[in-house]
Amino acid sequence: MIKQHVTMLADFYEFTMAYAYYKQNRQNDIVYFDLFTRKHPDDNGYIIFNGITRIIEAVKNFKFTEDELEYLRSQGFDDDGFLDYLRHIDLKLDIYGVPDGTVMFKNEPLLTIRGPIIECQLVETLFLLSVNYSTLITTKASRIVKAAQGRAILEFGARRAQGYDAAVEGARCAVIGGCVGTSNTLAGYQYGVPMVGTLAHSYVQLFEDEYDAFLSYAKVHPDNTILLVDTYNTLKSGVPNAIRVSKEFLEPNGYRLKGIRLDSGDLAYLSKETRKMLDEAGLHDVDISASNSLNEIVIDDLIQQGAKIDTFGVGENLITSATSPVIGGVYKIVADEKDDGSIRPLIKISDNVEKVTNPGFKRTYRFYDNETNKALADYIALCYEVVPEDEITIFDPLAPWKKKTLTNYSIRELHVPIFKQGELVYDVPSLQETIEYTQKELSTMWEEVLRLRNPHEYYVDLSQDLYDLKHDLIDTNIKKLKKRK
Repeated sequence: MIKQHVTMLADFYEFTMAYAYYKQNRQNDIVYFDLFTRKHPDDNGYIIFNGITRIIEAVKNFKFTEDELEYLRSQGFDDDGFLDYLRHIDLKLDIYGVPDGTVMFKNEPLLTIRGPIIECQLVETLFLLSVNYSTLITTKASRIVKAAQGRAILEFGARRAQGYDAAVEGARCAVIGGCVGTSNTLAGYQYGVPMVGTLAHSYVQLFEDEYDAFLSYAKVHPDNTILLVDTYNTLKSGVPNAIRVSKEFLEPNGYRLKGIRLDSGDLAYLSKETRKMLDEAGLHDVDISASNSLNEIVIDDLIQQGAKIDTFGVGENLITSATSPVIGGVYKIVADEKDDGSIRPLIKISDNVEKVTNPGFKRTYRFYDNETNKALADYIALCYEVVPEDEITIFDPLAPWKKKTLTNYSIRELHVPIFKQGELVYDVPSLQETIEYTQKELSTMWEEVLRLRNPHEYYVDLSQDLYDLKHDLIDTNIKKLKKRK
């Protein structure tokens, strides 16, 4: 992530509004914003939140330079007082969020940001950027891993990513989502992500004979020989030459052929035929990997066809989430504070029902079945509410007559403090800890929620107080509109 100019990584309206607040002497007004999603990519049943580490980096590097202030002056903010305010801005935000790797659902606060209005406004785009891409790719990776049914997934997308930062961050997100390695060397260097790689077609083409190419490579990498076998003809040339190198050089010298890679053709058919050839040669332990514009649906189809593929390399369809490349993260104001410290809930009303926000400073809880440890439902409540520990009746906010009574459950509050008054209070986990946490999170979800197609809609319910507040505010605003007419 870029460490300079994060202050300017904003939509211009954030500055125009900030200046308006400043001229109205409202810079010390305290407000609350929620960051959440309305839709899931690929019509997925869940998302895996990822963004806290980037939010932390963004907050730490939020400082205007003199060059940036002069640029703002040239763009219409020729006000020494306002520019001096920006010069000395030191984010004093309270930020609450779910840990990276948490399974989340539509319309749940992923982050809640409390602080001075100008500070909250200026970080809107920066925070959305910090969350949207990372969450998108982590979720996509988890779908692909799910489709592979225990077979290994490697991230191969660096050359197809939308820029340098996306390539590196995408690799980090991929392993959080369940990939076991990456082809991206910089990601390995920066994050310690396991790296994988073999020879390309160009290496084979530079030799007079495919066998000579394979042999020369095996001599340099005898303990990690993985051969790309589709440069000329997979079954008539590539696989036989790989077997020959194994028998004539590797095995006599105490090594084993580690794997072969298929990168074109009918992968289901080729993998089955390749497996037969390898097994007949006594190479039962040789891994068959495959690549070539794979995604979760193609992988699922290959497995259904009985493909003998042990490892899948997934490139552009992972790193860009090509089938659904946008996640609908939004950043909406939900409350402000009065001078006496009381919180006034705010709501956005829309003709589109899904765009009506949940007002107020809220907390999100997850109920777990004590017998199965599976998640039963999520519950969004106002900050002052106490959640019953023994029995609770929840209801569908869009169809409140649909009710369900829960018993024998445990409760977990999902959000944790990240910053208090601008000070980091969160113990940032290592990448490996985040990977393990993500897998634990997924293990608490029912298979029906995680399935690739037509997933079960997980319950995300509002408390009665929050539901009543929301509808009271809707009614109040409708009455105001009628009076104006």
